[in-house]
Amino acid sequence: MQGIYARWIDRWEHRLATRDSNRVVRPFEWGTDWLQAMGFPTWIDNHNGDPASVDRFVAEALLDSDRFYSYPPVRDYHFRDNRLTYSSPAPSGIPENDTVHAVWFPARRDHGRALVVLPQWNAGRDGHVGLARLLNLFGISALRMSMAYHAERLPEGLQRAEYHVSSNIGRTIHAARQSVVDTRACLDWLQQQGYSRLGLLGTSLGSCVAFIAAAHDTRVRAGIFNHVSMYFSDVVWTGLATQHVRSSFDNVLTQEDLRRYWAPISPATYIWRLVGRDLRSLLVWARHDTSFLPVYSRQVVETYRELKLAHRVVALPCAHYTTGEFPFNVMDGLAMCGFAAHAL
Repeated sequence: MQGIYARWIDRWEHRLATRDSNRVVRPFEWGTDWLQAMGFPTWIDNHNGDPASVDRFVAEALLDSDRFYSYPPVRDYHFRDNRLTYSSPAPSGIPENDTVHAVWFPARRDHGRALVVLPQWNAGRDGHVGLARLLNLFGISALRMSMAYHAERLPEGLQRAEYHVSSNIGRTIHAARQSVVDTRACLDWLQQQGYSRLGLLGTSLGSCVAFIAAAHDTRVRAGIFNHVSMYFSDVVWTGLATQHVRSSFDNVLTQEDLRRYWAPISPATYIWRLVGRDLRSLLVWARHDTSFLPVYSRQVVETYRELKLAHRVVALPCAHYTTGEFPFNVMDGLAMCGFAAHAL
């Protein structure tokens, strides 16, 4: 039975989660055309409705994830007025989305320490700007990147970043891969600027992207994962924030099916890659979360312990959306900035 505090948090969370009235329920699609567009592998049939092709794609992607998350070097970085833009190395064919935007927040004395910061799903242009400035006070520079289909990258006609997390199986894989690759390209730029003590900070969807990027990039020395889950699909299937996406899978897929199809974009698939790495992780979860259910967050913590990975855990006394509200946002921000200052 829930206590008074838990019920209060739950009511507050529900109000925050339901304030948006522009969520769109889209039809289910296999999206094999998006899988073919990645050129990995080349034998994917270009039609929308073949689960066998998705299975084969997933099997090959998992067999060689280094290749799956590889990318050509960026040749067109443009930096002006603390704003970085460049062409995504994993283009979607949608012009607005294929120009990556990042904002640079330099600290006065960062000693070569910098984080790529990835805000939550549907974050606007101001998402995590306050956090980036707080990192500056801790002596850490921050490059705040807009993930695929977010903020400046939102395609015309869309009000939300629905293409990054949707009922289109292939497009969701493509979007996650694009965000991971774009994040690694940000690390390339930081390295070109002389930064050697690099880390990633991601929140919610950004946490998943940051984790996969960290698992495939040994330059990352600190990973701050703000809200964690082993499987991307479990959050979509059970979370309060994604029930409009989940409804499109009814009578088509099971939770286990979706877990299998989205394995290439799930942290659980790559957590073993951290063994033996010089990588320190901060795992943040919320005890009353109805979007990233605590049972899935605890699985991440337990796996870190089993694998003896260097990490610290912060359990916030709130839920998902309420993490962004006072006083929980202050607790969360200070914990992340303090960890970054120590780990880098």
